[in-house]
Amino acid sequence: MPLSNSDLKTQITYWHPDDRDSRRSRDRTASPQNVAYPPQTDGANGNPGPPNSNPPIDDDRNGDRPRDPETPETPDSERGFLPVLKNRNFLALWSGQVFSQLADKVYLVLAIAIITSHFQTPGQTISGWVSAIMIAFTIPAVLLGSIAGALVDRWSKKNVLVATNLLRGGLVLAIPILLDLSDGVNLSAVPLGFAFLLAVTFLVSTLTQFFAPAEQTAIPLIVEKRLLLPANSLYTTTMMASVIVGFAVGEPLLAIADKAIGQWGDTLGIGKELLVGGSYCIAGLLLLVMKTGEKPDHPNREYPHVFEDIRDGLRYLSNHRRVRNALIQLVILFSIFAALAVLAVRLAEVIPSMSTEQFGFLLAAGGIGMGLGAAGLGHFGQRFSNRQLSTIGSVGMSVSLCVLSLVTDRLWPDLCSIAILGMFAAMVGVPMQTTIQAETPEEIRGKVFGLQNNAINIALTLPLALAGLAESFFGLQVVFLSLAAIAMAGGGLTWYISRTEP
Repeated sequence: MPLSNSDLKTQITYWHPDDRDSRRSRDRTASPQNVAYPPQTDGANGNPGPPNSNPPIDDDRNGDRPRDPETPETPDSERGFLPVLKNRNFLALWSGQVFSQLADKVYLVLAIAIITSHFQTPGQTISGWVSAIMIAFTIPAVLLGSIAGALVDRWSKKNVLVATNLLRGGLVLAIPILLDLSDGVNLSAVPLGFAFLLAVTFLVSTLTQFFAPAEQTAIPLIVEKRLLLPANSLYTTTMMASVIVGFAVGEPLLAIADKAIGQWGDTLGIGKELLVGGSYCIAGLLLLVMKTGEKPDHPNREYPHVFEDIRDGLRYLSNHRRVRNALIQLVILFSIFAALAVLAVRLAEVIPSMSTEQFGFLLAAGGIGMGLGAAGLGHFGQRFSNRQLSTIGSVGMSVSLCVLSLVTDRLWPDLCSIAILGMFAAMVGVPMQTTIQAETPEEIRGKVFGLQNNAINIALTLPLALAGLAESFFGLQVVFLSLAAIAMAGGGLTWYISRTEP
């Protein structure tokens, strides 16, 4: 029977990571059944015996749900990605992620292509148009992350995943129609078609804020606890691959789509929109076959106000330092890479063999390194604890940033340092995401992931403004050394918590 809000707040208030009994109680509460296990019967007289502390075994799980709340030792035969991919529900989620992530990354390339072909005039800079698109894409991420996470907790995760993909696909497919209807019409000094493009971008980003926490919350629902690390490794590998593919070959993919659709008699040039919108729709259809095992809400359940849900998430984080530390580590990680995105432009400028426009190669090196690191974790990471991996990753990131500060004007040392930085970053990001998933009860995961997404969005935004300013005052070396100190501080925090916990 679902927990009431008052029961949930009581558990949030009194659970403590140092209390082993409370930890076991928490895991039972977060179990898929979410009910008290039936008492055992005495075989001699049929009278009820003591309560059964072990959950009933589900013989038809197919790897869909955890059998035991505690994390068992993983046999060598079940390490790596293969056991996770044998789980047909995770395979559906991962396949949907592939198409959804690709569409997310290519959408921005599509928006720029539309601006170039429809709105930018000869000799006019494109920066103002692109800035408006980026603002429309960023506002929902900053304002709606926590609210979306709280609402996702109340809804079926599968329904959210399917609906957000199909709706985003429909919005993108509607762009050619909107542009055709608004051709030649201005809204004050702004073309009406561009206003439509801004609105679609805003709505696509808004739906993404609901998709992200639903996806992160669904992973521990369908994957056994002992396989969360390789599952998150595969998730991260796919995400980084989509970044590289989306930004590196997004434009050629759109051109190929236009050419392919043109062979079928298309005169409107809608191949690009069909590629992106179709990818979202395919993701939604793939997710239809996924089963999360969620039970429908009790009809008499009293829902609290959404801001009360957010306070519940904050209260949980304040009382659970391992989860709070994992969130802090992720914020530090994304802040460092957001700063690197800005500093890469300056790096490309000071490297003699590069031009400023080629800064994307430096970022691609970090993406490749993170993808390789995540793939390695999927195969070998289960041999270590999440704390060990995060501490090693933080130290490695710090050393890589220190080396990068010494070779700022050399191409290959820079590429190698950034790639190694990405590999160690995966050792921080994947285990910390796994920690949050494994230790947060099912009833509050959406709230916590919503807060996480909100914090990360802010962490991605602030360094974009501060890193360039700091570099102009203090130089690249000082900024990289400062980032190294921040990474080391995150590792020290993880080490301290692991030393002080029983």
